Amino acid sequence: MAEEIQEKIKNYRTAPFDARFPNTNQTRNCFQNYLDFHRCNKALSEKGQDVSPCVWYQRVYRSLCPLSWVRKWDEQIESGSFPGKI
Repeated sequence: MAEEIQEKIKNYRTAPFDARFPNTNQTRNCFQNYLDFHRCNKALSEKGQDVSPCVWYQRVYRSLCPLSWVRKWDEQIESGSFPGKI
C-alpha cells in the first residue's frame, strides 16, 4: 500500500476530481483537504507511524487553496484560534 501511495504522489499533477465537491467553487474542498492533512498528521504522529501518506492531502490543498488562506490558518493553529476541529 505504501508503494501505491508513493507512486501516486510521485505522479501527482493537480487535485483530482472529488465527488463530494462537484461544483466549480472549490472552497470547501480546499478547507476539507487542509483539515484532513492536519488530522492525518496528528493521528499518525500520535501512533508513531510514518506521516508520508498525509502528503497527498497537503499537495491537494496547496493546489486548491490561496496561499493567503493557508498562512492565515497556520497562524490561527499556532495561536489556538483555528475554527476547524483537528
